[in-house]
Amino acid sequence: MHISVLGTGYVGLVTGACFAEFGLNVLCMDTDPTRIQKLNQGEVPFFEPGLTELVSKGRKSGRLEFTVDLTKAVDNGLVIFIAVGTPSRSDGSADLSYIDEVARNIGSRMTGYKVVVTKSTVPIGTSERVRDLIKSHQTTSVNFDVVSNPEFLREGSAIGDFLRPDRVVIGAESAQAVAIMKDLYRPLYLIETPVVVTNVPTAEMIKYASNVFLATKISFINEVANLCEQVSANVQTVAKAMGLDKRIGSKFLHAGPGFGGSCFGKDTAALVHIGEQAGYSMQLAHTTKHVNQQQRSRMVDKIRETLGILDGKTIGILGLTFKPNTNDLRDSPAMWIAEQLIQANCTIRASDPEGLEEAVTILPELVACQDAYEAAEGADALVLLTEWNQFRNLDFDRLKNLMRSPTLLDLRNVYDSERIAGYGFYYVSVGRPSTGTCTHSDS
Repeated sequence: MHISVLGTGYVGLVTGACFAEFGLNVLCMDTDPTRIQKLNQGEVPFFEPGLTELVSKGRKSGRLEFTVDLTKAVDNGLVIFIAVGTPSRSDGSADLSYIDEVARNIGSRMTGYKVVVTKSTVPIGTSERVRDLIKSHQTTSVNFDVVSNPEFLREGSAIGDFLRPDRVVIGAESAQAVAIMKDLYRPLYLIETPVVVTNVPTAEMIKYASNVFLATKISFINEVANLCEQVSANVQTVAKAMGLDKRIGSKFLHAGPGFGGSCFGKDTAALVHIGEQAGYSMQLAHTTKHVNQQQRSRMVDKIRETLGILDGKTIGILGLTFKPNTNDLRDSPAMWIAEQLIQANCTIRASDPEGLEEAVTILPELVACQDAYEAAEGADALVLLTEWNQFRNLDFDRLKNLMRSPTLLDLRNVYDSERIAGYGFYYVSVGRPSTGTCTHSDS
């Protein structure tokens, strides 16, 4: 079967490369000629473990191609995936201008039956909107179906999430479209992946409900962590015991500076807006977003309480991306915190395995450092903000000799507090008692 994927961003490129791995013939289309040229040379425009190799494998097999020709992409595929951006507007609603443009262009170029699939995260009702736009822009009346097939890809583990998913959701109104979509995912039958077939609005809602629930778990455990600090409890032990309850589960119960990235914040805001439009107040989703932003501010307060006066201090930051194993800085708590510290007249020495180059273009005041040890040179404190593996087994004797003051604020709770205090560090984490002796006289 031939399919086309419109958009070669994170979702589109992973989708195309993985479907090619399934043995399908895939044509990925993008309006950016530079990006397409690089992809045709095997250059992936962002970091995702295993993706470069998968793209290369698909290209060599002849099953994965790239183009800027939209007409070719529409003609080529029986199934056309829409995987373009849906950024947030100022009121929290999703900007559907890219979706609208693609739908109009598909309609004006369609010459035969197609299954048009929304892969992007879109508000409930968007697929019907896509259907209307395609139909109104057809030059010749042609039958087609619109399907919702939301993605559930985690940055840093997207290949595994696609090839071994927890479930596949197919929202469709016709038996023919359902049959074609099931055919695409046939390789997953061997691993007995559940396939949820439902109507289109339900499929669209599943994506938002899933993401906002996970975001809520993060905000909840951060609130618990904040309370733990007030009552001398240990949030890691609390979270572990909670997670052992199969009704709760251990995932997304890690206290820290809050969630970031391109999905959780955007989708939470969008669900609140969808509720408003439908006449229902999504109070829990609204609170989830508020708690998350508040948590970032609490991390800055924690740094200030540890160091006292921030003006003139040198702080080493470990990790700038919103999570490890990606170069994505979008809505990163680490970047927000770094910016606040810069505004407080701190010198920020920062290290990140993949996001450093772009981070410096966003915050030129950052002092770019190749590793944790360079970031620690002359620092009044180290702040661990993204739990990259490179920061999980540091040489603390070496760090202590490099720093002005042996202070570690581990805002991802990577380390054992007593162990780090044993190296002579003052150790501060999230939702756990601090250990060691604070050497900052103005704190």
